[in-house]
Amino acid sequence: MLQIQTFDARAGGNVIYKALAHPLAAEALTRLYARLDGRVALYDPDGIADALIAMYPTAIDSLFVHDVAVVGQTRAGLTARPLTELPASRAATVLVAAFDAAKIVARIAHMLPLGATVLTLDEARLPEALLSNRSRYLDKLNFATNFAFFRDADGLSTRLVSANYWASYGAGDVRLWLRLFDADGSILATWEQNLPSGPGGFSIDSREVRERFGLDAFTGQLFVHAIGVAGHDVVKYALDTYASDNGASLSCTHDANAWPSDRFAGLPAPRPDEKVVLWLQNSHAVPIPAGTIALDRMGAEKPAFLNQTVGPFATVALDVADFLPTLHWPAQIELRTGRHIVRPRYEVTQNDRVRIAHVNVERDNLRVDPGIPSLPPEMGRGYILPFPILPRERFRSVFQPTPMSTAQTNLPIRLDVFDAAGTKRAEKFLGCLPRDHDLAMDMDGFGVDEGHAELVYDFRDGGEADGWLHALFRYEERRSGHAAESSFGAHIFNTAMTYRDEPQSYAGPPPGLSTRLFLKLGDRSRHSFAALIYPASGPWHPMSSTSLQLHDSAGKLIAEAPVSIPCSGSVIVWPHTAFDAATLAAAGPGGYVLVRDPTCRLFGYHGLMDEAGGFSLDHMFGF
Repeated sequence: MLQIQTFDARAGGNVIYKALAHPLAAEALTRLYARLDGRVALYDPDGIADALIAMYPTAIDSLFVHDVAVVGQTRAGLTARPLTELPASRAATVLVAAFDAAKIVARIAHMLPLGATVLTLDEARLPEALLSNRSRYLDKLNFATNFAFFRDADGLSTRLVSANYWASYGAGDVRLWLRLFDADGSILATWEQNLPSGPGGFSIDSREVRERFGLDAFTGQLFVHAIGVAGHDVVKYALDTYASDNGASLSCTHDANAWPSDRFAGLPAPRPDEKVVLWLQNSHAVPIPAGTIALDRMGAEKPAFLNQTVGPFATVALDVADFLPTLHWPAQIELRTGRHIVRPRYEVTQNDRVRIAHVNVERDNLRVDPGIPSLPPEMGRGYILPFPILPRERFRSVFQPTPMSTAQTNLPIRLDVFDAAGTKRAEKFLGCLPRDHDLAMDMDGFGVDEGHAELVYDFRDGGEADGWLHALFRYEERRSGHAAESSFGAHIFNTAMTYRDEPQSYAGPPPGLSTRLFLKLGDRSRHSFAALIYPASGPWHPMSSTSLQLHDSAGKLIAEAPVSIPCSGSVIVWPHTAFDAATLAAAGPGGYVLVRDPTCRLFGYHGLMDEAGGFSLDHMFGF
C-alpha cells in the first residue's frame, strides 16, 4: 500500500498529496531526480518522506529530521537521524522535502556537508500560470483537480458536464487545464478550456475532443485542473456515457471525490445474464505492482489478486468473474487498491445494453460511535439515507445496504417507506445485518406507486453504528430492460440541532438547512429529470419552498419555476415541462437548472431519459 495520507475528514484533502500527484509535478520530479548525484541525504522537515518516496521511488542513503520525537522512527524505509548529524553524513546531494523551501535552506546552510548540492521540491512546482494563489504554493485552491473516466470507442462516448460554480464565490477568469491519457497511460492531448465568466455551465465531450485532436478510438482518463478558482477546491461533475452509434446504452455517474483509498465498496456481483467489468485506472505516475489490486466478497477476507503490473496513469478492464467466478448478485464485492486509485468505475453489460456507475470510498479511519444509539429526541430519527421509488408502473426499484467502513461488522437498519405526499406507508426492520450479507430488496412489495424510502439505524436487536451508512440503488425499466444504479451515504437532515458535523451545509457552518443542487439540461433526443426528496430526521417545515432556477450558458438567471414538496415527500421534476421550449432554447447548450431552497435541505437523483426506455441516474451534487 502506498504510504500516503490523502484525506483528513476534519481538514479535507491533503494538499501535499495533491501537489505531488499532479501529472506536471511527476514530470518535474523526474527531472529533479536526474540531478541527484553521489550519496543523497533527505531532510524531511514536514514529514512527507513516506509519500514522496512511495510515489517517486529513488535511492536515498540517509534521512534527517529536526523533531527529536521522530528520531529513530522509520520513514521511507530509512531510520530517521537527528539533523545535527547531517554535517558528517558525507552526502554529495541534500534533498529538502519541502515546497517554499528557501527559508528552510537558509536555516540549515551552515550544517551542509562541504561541497554538497542542495535541491528542494520547489523545482517540482507547477508553472505560475497554473496557480490560483501564487503567494502561497500549498494553498488547496492551487490543486482543484480530479480525474474522469473518458472514452470514445466501441460505439460509446462520454460527456463531462458541470458549471463554473467558483464564480459564485468571487472567482474571476476560471479555466481548465486538461490532460487526456490513453489506456497505456500515454498522453493523447493536453489543452486548456476557458469557462464562462459567470456561473455558467460547460461540457467536455469525448467525440469533440477526438475530432479536435484527430485521435483514434480511446479509453482512458481525463485529468482536470481548475485554475483561478475561489471558495471551493473540489471539482464536481456529472459524466454521461452514451451510445454514439445510436445504440441503446445510456448511463450517468457523478464525482466529487478526488482522493485515493485503500479499499472501495459497493461493487455488485453480476447476475447470471450480466457481465461486470471494473475499470481500473492508475491515478499516479508510479506503477501499481502485481499483487496489489484484489477483489474479494465483502466480509470474506479471501482476496483474489491481480497478478500484473498496471503502468502509470494506465487503464485496465477487469472482468470480476475472472477473479470470483462463483459469485453472483446479490453478493457484493470489496475492492482493494492500496491507495493507487482515485475513483474506480464499473460497467455492467446486459442484453447488449451498457451502464456504468461508481464504487465508493471504504473508510478505514472510522470507529464505532457509541453516541448514535443514544441520540436525544431532538435529533429525531438521526441519520437518514433517502432514495427514490420511481413510478412503479414503469420502473422496478431495488436497494441493497453496502458496508462502507472497515469498522462495520454489522448494519442494524430499518426501512421507512413514504409516498410522494410524505405519508409514511410502511416500515420494515431489516435486522442487524452481518458484513457479508446478501440482502437486496424489491420495493414493489410495499404498494407505493411513486415516492421514496429511507434507511435508518434501528438498534432493537443490538448492533453498532459509525454514521457512514451506505446503500446501492438499482432501477430497471420494465419494458426495455434498461437499468441504472447509484449509491450514496446517510446524513442527518433538517433538524435545528446538530450532532458532530450534521446536518451538513452547502455554504457556511451547520445546520445545513438550504439546498443548491445542479441539474443539467437534456438534448434533442433525451429529457433530463430529477427525483427530489425532502427527508427530515424530525419535524420541519410542512412544505418546502423550492425553486427551479434556469440559468443560461453565461450563468445568468433567466427563469424560475416554483416547486412545493411535502415534508418527507418527493417529486420528479422535468425542465422541459417546467419551462417552455423558447425559454429552454434561450438557456443555450451550457444552460442548467439550479434547484434552490433556503428553508430546507433536499436530496436528489438526476439523469436523462428517452422514449425507447433508456435512462440514466445518479445522485445530484450541490455547490
